[in-house]
Amino acid sequence: MTAKQPLLVVAGPTASGKTALSVRLAQALDGEVVSADSMQMYRGMDIGTAKPTPEETEGVPHHLIDVLDPSQTFSVADYAALARPLILEIGRRGKLPILTGGTGLYIRAITDHIQFSPMPSDEGLRRELRELAAREGNGAVYRILLDCDPESAAAIHENNLGRVIRAIEVCRLTGIPISEHNRRSRSVPPPYRTCMLGLACRDRQKLYERIDLRVDRMLERGLVEEARGLLEKELSVTAAQAIGYKELREYLAGRQSLPEAVERLKQESRNYAKRQLTWFRREKAIHWLFTDTFPDEDALLREALETVRRELYSDTPGGTP
Repeated sequence: MTAKQPLLVVAGPTASGKTALSVRLAQALDGEVVSADSMQMYRGMDIGTAKPTPEETEGVPHHLIDVLDPSQTFSVADYAALARPLILEIGRRGKLPILTGGTGLYIRAITDHIQFSPMPSDEGLRRELRELAAREGNGAVYRILLDCDPESAAAIHENNLGRVIRAIEVCRLTGIPISEHNRRSRSVPPPYRTCMLGLACRDRQKLYERIDLRVDRMLERGLVEEARGLLEKELSVTAAQAIGYKELREYLAGRQSLPEAVERLKQESRNYAKRQLTWFRREKAIHWLFTDTFPDEDALLREALETVRRELYSDTPGGTP
């Protein structure tokens, strides 16, 4: 029986400290970081995506950062096609791949080894559904999904209009609910022995304070000017979703004050963190590390290393500590 490749995952909401911990784990375990952040892949989106600086990476190789132009649309299937051979190649060199980020769908595509097959699309249908949402609200589109694929509807929030429309599109064009396509996509067992660490704060308010502080630092580093330059370009549907830029659009157009725009940015960042936490709580194999319960970063690192060594390098991996 072929041994499975060790894979370490460091996941969690924005501003939870994933980059810092991943770098220290890579230094201790001879690893390399593979980004699982859907926005850090775009060139020129540096400050607003909290892209790690050379000083923050401390010489640890980081992959899948700055590989796309903001005009390029990118999907989870595209991500898997890039990340899988890269993870394999890192392992072949005797290094530990450390998948790090907050894009839960990207992480799940790798850890569950989801198989992506070409799926049809219909721009006319998408446009029709978007127009329906504009006229009657997202709920009107969501009710269509409830009728054709109630299982997917139970797993997708009605305000996630893109995913709702895609689920309806797949069901209508293939005659098979996307929930069934998803089951079939998991027919190939993952080739990894995975340890997944989740970073969060037990006191949610502390995480929100970290998010607010991060936004303030982004502004000091020049976020407004970065947003001005980015919003002048033609952005793909994917890149246009990035938090940190669109919230400043009204200010840059002179329709809102900077304090109002900054408050909106902080609120949107907090809301995003909530959605990330909701996603990662569904991951049964995740080992949660609550950063606000450790006296310092060294104690956090020791706990993380103990978990990784038990899960990846012991003959008897255990459950959540």
